Amino acid sequence: MKVLIAYYSMYGHIQAMVQAAAEGASSVKGAEVTIKRVPETLSAEVLGKMGALEAQKAQAAVPVCTPEDLAAADAIIFATPTRFGNMCGQMRQFLDSTGGLWMKGALVGKVGSVIASSATQHGGQESTILSFHTTLLHHGMVLAGLPYSFQGQTGIDEMKGGSPYGATTIAGAQGERLPSKVELDGARYQGRYVAGLAERLAGFKIG
Repeated sequence: MKVLIAYYSMYGHIQAMVQAAAEGASSVKGAEVTIKRVPETLSAEVLGKMGALEAQKAQAAVPVCTPEDLAAADAIIFATPTRFGNMCGQMRQFLDSTGGLWMKGALVGKVGSVIASSATQHGGQESTILSFHTTLLHHGMVLAGLPYSFQGQTGIDEMKGGSPYGATTIAGAQGERLPSKVELDGARYQGRYVAGLAERLAGFKIG
């Protein structure tokens, strides 16, 4: 049972959430977890001006994801930073390259899930995940969020990301805030949940 985590992380916040999700998915017996990053679309010059070049270099060893990787997986967790209440352009461009998979129905019946980040609490974390779901539904995927059985998302004792749509983190306006324990726990829980659903669906065929 193969779980793929396909992500884009400009400054490393999403990458930290992805690592936690991978830990959670790996805790499910029989789960084979792979982490891959979607292709970068910005030049080194632009990344340098954005202060993201070092973070990108740190991720250079992570394999680049292809549409074929999606087809080979039983479950896919996508992870993206928020851009104006939507997914980042790198993720959008990657998804726009999956038309061939759609034509074949290659993702129908696979579990799909989304993790996100934003600069502020109200920076579009939920709208990013919900708008992402539209693409997954067009591919016929089975959506998985972050159930309220993860009770860490319900407290009001601290600022934190996370909703029933998926685990999220708040990075801060300057990227100064790293994912908190409860946010990482949410990503870990979501990874385990997705892998568990994929295990239950294993062998199920449509049509």
